[in-house]
Amino acid sequence: MSRRVVRQSKFRHVFGQPVKADQMYEDIRVSKVTWDSSFCAVNPKFVAIIVESGGGGAFMVLPLAKTGRVDKNHPLVTGHTAPVLDIDWCPHNDNVIASASEDTTVMVWQIPDYVPTRNITEPIVTLEGHSKRVGIITWHPTARNVLLSAGGDNLLILWNVGTGEMLLTLDDMHSDLIYNVCWNRTGSLLVTTCKDKHVRVIDPRKQQVVAENFEEPIALQEMDTSNGVLLPFYDPDSSIVYLCGKGDSSIRYFEITAEAPYVHYLSTYSSKEPQRGMGFMPKRGLDVSKCEIARFFKLHERKCEPIVMTVPRKSDLFQDDLYPDTPGPEPALEAAEWLAGQDAEPVLVSLRDGYVPVKNRELKVTRKNILDNKPPVGPRRSHSTCDANFSRPGLEDLLEEIRSLRQTVQAQEKRISDLENKLCKFTNGTA
Repeated sequence: MSRRVVRQSKFRHVFGQPVKADQMYEDIRVSKVTWDSSFCAVNPKFVAIIVESGGGGAFMVLPLAKTGRVDKNHPLVTGHTAPVLDIDWCPHNDNVIASASEDTTVMVWQIPDYVPTRNITEPIVTLEGHSKRVGIITWHPTARNVLLSAGGDNLLILWNVGTGEMLLTLDDMHSDLIYNVCWNRTGSLLVTTCKDKHVRVIDPRKQQVVAENFEEPIALQEMDTSNGVLLPFYDPDSSIVYLCGKGDSSIRYFEITAEAPYVHYLSTYSSKEPQRGMGFMPKRGLDVSKCEIARFFKLHERKCEPIVMTVPRKSDLFQDDLYPDTPGPEPALEAAEWLAGQDAEPVLVSLRDGYVPVKNRELKVTRKNILDNKPPVGPRRSHSTCDANFSRPGLEDLLEEIRSLRQTVQAQEKRISDLENKLCKFTNGTA
């Protein structure tokens, strides 16, 4: 008699469960823009959601604990002149988030730990380099302040957010619209999917494609007949990939192994209502005391619903096998070190005693000062006798200096506004 062999796995019985109604985020006008990003970004402090907004693009940031009905006048992050298409929290600073927009710009924002009294309208830095809408942004996993953006111009740009500079421009690599971009664990390589049906592995510092159009997949998993876009979320600590269909009402999850058949179906979390988008909590934001191995933030038309994935265990002790050390908030490299060719594994932290988010750390942007550039050696010339090669850089330097001064003034105005708000609260409290 033949006996069926069941594959052993500690994740065979993982199950998903929505939180109670009072732990959801209600009355949120989730964006209706036609774009295939997740519309939601989460970290151990905040949940950010792209929302409907008149006269430009906006997203909302809520402290994780601020559940329930959201006030209709809750401040938004506004600054883009067209719809926001993608948002991403910095992995090394839980108070910094980047946004990409149809207005061709990328903006980086500092979010305070307290709930502001009015809209946040001034970004820390605006990154301009794309000629068409920017639909994808993703932070480097190990290098401080390195951000990648991909636009409708089929261009990949890497930025140093700390200086506002463009580090690298990867062009002539994609013949059509870029669908998705993802870094490897150390940030030495990135992979892209494209409308031309090619998968490319790229070394950004060498500015070359190192692998393209693999001959055949090592595993093929048929899903269903739905034409919705799949949003994949991979947890390297557990080797589980979660597939969330946009417009679908289920989350399928699979375990990945090094041996054939490589992909093992675990289960499906199903619900009644379709998802408009999905956020995925980093491992350090999970509740290890409840054996929580993943938490999703499902976007409905008017609310955000957290869904908790749990491994059933009888013991209340810390489960070492479920929670290996995981990437923490400290970068392993500076931007200049990475650009010079260095690679490093993420700096890991233990979750044994849980994770306590770090207090607000201000991101400071230090632009290069044109006054530090020495004038060319040689006789002085009047402006009227300057040739084109001399006057053009001078004009660009002046424009850059004006832009820098304008940002300084805007930052001081924001500081004054914040101090006025604190003064107002103080006088009201003592009245």
